[in-house]
This record gives sequence, structure tokens and C-alpha cells, in this order.
Amino acid sequence: MTPNVDLPFRPSGRHSLRGRLLTADRRVFEAVAARHWPGADAVLPRLSRAANHGVLWMAGAAALTAARTPRGRRAAARGLASLALASAAINTLGKRTIRRTRPVLDPVPLARRLKRQPFTTSFPSGHAASAAAFAAGVALESRGLGAAVAPVATAVAVSRVYTGVHYPSDVLAGAALGVGAAFAVRGLVPTRDQLPSPGRPHADAPALPAGEGLVVVANRASGTSDRVRALHELLPRAEIVECEPEDVRDELEKAAAHARVLGVCGGDGTVNAAAESAVRHALPLAVVPGGTLNHFAQDLCIEDVRDLARALERGDAVRVDMGRWSTPERDGVFINTFSLGVYPELVRERERWSHRIGAWPAGLLAALKVLRADRHPLEAEIKGRAHPLWLLFAGNGTYHRLGLAPGRRYDLADGKLDVRVVHGGRRPALRLLSAAAAGPLTRSPAHAAVRVRRLRLDGVAPGTLLAYDGEVTEVEGTITLFKQPEALTVYRPLA
Repeated sequence: MTPNVDLPFRPSGRHSLRGRLLTADRRVFEAVAARHWPGADAVLPRLSRAANHGVLWMAGAAALTAARTPRGRRAAARGLASLALASAAINTLGKRTIRRTRPVLDPVPLARRLKRQPFTTSFPSGHAASAAAFAAGVALESRGLGAAVAPVATAVAVSRVYTGVHYPSDVLAGAALGVGAAFAVRGLVPTRDQLPSPGRPHADAPALPAGEGLVVVANRASGTSDRVRALHELLPRAEIVECEPEDVRDELEKAAAHARVLGVCGGDGTVNAAAESAVRHALPLAVVPGGTLNHFAQDLCIEDVRDLARALERGDAVRVDMGRWSTPERDGVFINTFSLGVYPELVRERERWSHRIGAWPAGLLAALKVLRADRHPLEAEIKGRAHPLWLLFAGNGTYHRLGLAPGRRYDLADGKLDVRVVHGGRRPALRLLSAAAAGPLTRSPAHAAVRVRRLRLDGVAPGTLLAYDGEVTEVEGTITLFKQPEALTVYRPLA
């Protein structure tokens, strides 16, 4: 085994490359200590202490999240994930590999020194690694937010030399490790600019300066008031109609009768109803993300009202497919997903609790309740053969997963249904988790995934629950799924 290397304050081997580097490192440290920096004595030591245990960066992440924008939330999550990886690398490898002693504090003025001196080894700087990791993680998600965080991160890194607890090379090595951690996280969970853009096929759609000719129906139950205000500020000539959930379909039909472009603000269920009205009246659709998940808007790269306003003013739009399902008694459309089996039961349970405890806790509670219940798999016939199924999922377009990122669609006009089946068995929870971890086109004894243009299910028992875009209904008998290619024109930013 290679013994730990001890790097003393005054290195031997002055004429070797290593000796010259360590001598230069010491001289820079002493030059910083000797220099008077106006105002720094009151700021940098406090900033250095604030960054202890990542407290400063957790507060920064909270501030980014409080902005209530998808980009801010993603930047906060990426920054904290990068920080966590950098801290783990520092504590498990960095500090134990090179046991360098801390600098001698004699050259450092007393006013600059920390009240509590660190007792760990000096190389590399954990504070600099955390600062660089958080700032780089935020910047990889949003350059603007990264530019705001970078000066604070730089000041924290400089403060470690200024207060005398690290040599400059400790800080530089820590910062390099932090940036590397941020890029490692991006390798596992890609940023949006790494993902292919679902920007085809281009559609001709009217440009609406100031939103003139746009009628937006907003579902009050989705908590859309802040987005409605933002939309009115950006597009003052747009007509906005706010309504209760039970009135959404009627208001959409009224709006479609006189709108040049039909707009909608709400969750995926509300967007589903708007898409159906837009196709029926041959109108382009403008989607304001207003729900909890906003899968359709996210896959269109519409994160907030500004993205949509830019697309409307430029007339940037694409054509997308629409999924359809039908039974002998009724039919419907889906812009995101269709499912039978366990998932519709989970959706129904989630809706029972979401207004009391929030969407995410309700989803977790529903999953625990549904998976623990004593139940039998769904029975259905596919191509004349009976199949017991725990779940049948069909996506309107192929859902992909890159690294550990959640599934999303790159092409909303590929003409395919992304069908995933979890076969019946004695352990539904294990099979469902196995299917969730699998790739988009795989087969195993527990699950299968294929892409098809059409699918027919026979022999579905009465009372079977069906979920489409978060809405739940009961069906029976024969169910047919198919695609309506490029049926809907929808606005999205193309640049």
C-alpha cells in the first residue's frame, strides 16, 4: 500500500518541480495575508463560516426554489446534487489521500482568523469544492442563475485563503473537484440543452402580437392565478376566461367558437380537453403550464408563460400526434398517456388525498395502498390470447430515458404508441419496479415494451378502470387504441 503523503509548510527539494510549486503556493498565501483588502475583514470570514456544512448553499437552493419556476427548481436540485457528490468525494478520497497540514497562521492578521479553526487536513478545500459544485451545477441548468451564484461561490473560495485555513492550491484543487462533480451529475441526469428538441414538423400558425386573437381558458382548481396575471402582462390583448373544473369543457367550446387561437391554462387533464376542442374546431392550441406535472408542456419545452408568449408573438408552432381510445360505448383522446390496471387505481387514490396533503405525499400514500392491497391482475385478450396484466401503459409517442433522468418524449409526431405491459404474477410490486427500471424497448418474463400504431384489447371486465392524461373512467368489452398523426397544431418556442 502507498503510504499517506505529508506535505509540510516548508517543502524540501527547492529546485525540484514539486518544490518550486509548493514554494510558489506558500508565497501566494503570504502575499494574500500581507495585503490589505478594504472591507474584506467584515465580509469574508463571515461568508466562510456561513458556508460551513453547506448551509449557505442550502439557503441558496431554497431561494431558487422559492422563485417557483421550473428552471429555478431544477437548478437548485442540480446544485445540491453536485454539492453532495463533491462532498462525498472530498471526505472519502480527497482528505485521506494527501494529508497536508494546515498553513501556519503567523502571517495572517488576527482579525481575519476564524474563531474555530478546522481540524481536518488541508488538501483539498472542502468549502471550495462545495462552492464550485453548487455554482457549476446551477450554471449548467441556467446560465443566468449561475452568473448570480458565481460571485458568492468565488468569494467563499477566496475566503479560505484570506482567513488562513488553506493554501491557494488547496482551493484550486477543491474548485476543480467541485466542477468535475457538477459535470458528473450532468452525465447521470442530463440538462435540458442536452436533450433533443421536439421541434418538428413545423406548422404554419398565426403570429399574435400582444396576444390579439388568443382566448385562454384557465382552470381555477389548478392554482393558475399567478400564471394568468403573468400572461396578461405579457399578452395584454389576450382574452382570459377563468372557470371551475366542472365548467372547463363548456368554456372551451365557447372560446373555440370565436377564438383565432385557443389557449388553456391548467393540468394535463385540462389540456386534454382543450386539445380535443382545438382539433374539433381546427384551431391551433397554446398551452400555459398550470398543473402539478405539466408533462405535455414540458415535452414542448414550455416551462413558463414567457416561453409561450415568445412562441405566440413569433408564430412558432409544430404539429403533434394525438392518441385515441374507443370502446363500443364511448371514446376519448390522450396527449400523454393511457393506462389500464394498477395505475388508474393509483390515480383515483391520489385524487382522494391530494387536496388534503398535497400531490406528492398523496401519490406516495396511494402507491403504498394500491401495491399492498390483495388484488388480482387485469384479464384481457391481445391478438386472441388471454393475458393477465398488472399494468398496460400506452404513451402518445415514445418515452425515452437518458441516464437516470425521468422519461420524456423527443418526437411528438412519430406516429407510434409506446406500449409497456407488466405481466400478471404473484408479486406485483416487484414486477412493477422491475418494469420501471427497464429501458423503453425491452422484453422479459415480467414485462414487455413495444412500439405499435394500433392496439386492440378484448374481453376487458366490466368496471375496469382506465386512466388517460390523469382522468379516470370505467370501461368494459373491447378497447381500441390508435394514433391520429399530426392532428394538433401547438405553439412552442423554436429558438
